[in-house]
Amino acid sequence: MATIDVGVIAPDFTKATQSGDTITLSQFRGEKTVVLYFYPKDETPGCTAEACTFRDNFEDFVEAGAVVIGVSQDSEKSHQSFAEHHRLPFLLVSDRDKALQKAYGVAKTMGLLPGRVTFVIDRNGAVQHVFNSQLNAKKHVREALGVVKRLSASA
Repeated sequence: MATIDVGVIAPDFTKATQSGDTITLSQFRGEKTVVLYFYPKDETPGCTAEACTFRDNFEDFVEAGAVVIGVSQDSEKSHQSFAEHHRLPFLLVSDRDKALQKAYGVAKTMGLLPGRVTFVIDRNGAVQHVFNSQLNAKKHVREALGVVKRLSASA
């Protein structure tokens, strides 16, 4: 399964969020940079640390014109509980059918765990950055924020 490369137009999708609303990637085109991050599971130590780091830096993402969307195979109900428990201000989408993981080429780590990969997608829909690290969850936020700020400065 090949991951999406920098410069490629990100595959569009329509998915339900933790609030039950439906979003599409293309609704942000021309308006926002999108940080799309895939993570293994709600309420696990690494995933909670990553989500809380995104939460703690959320205003910086917003100020730079970005929206943050977390993706895992967990249900909308699980996402709702996770978001409420940790006061997560960003969107979480359920990928129960794994279609989004397949479209983005997010492979399992060691064939077992769902992958942890972050994509930064510019306002034109092109992937500008891909970061893949199962173990360095917090670095996903630093990497993404640096790219988002760079894109914001050049806009």
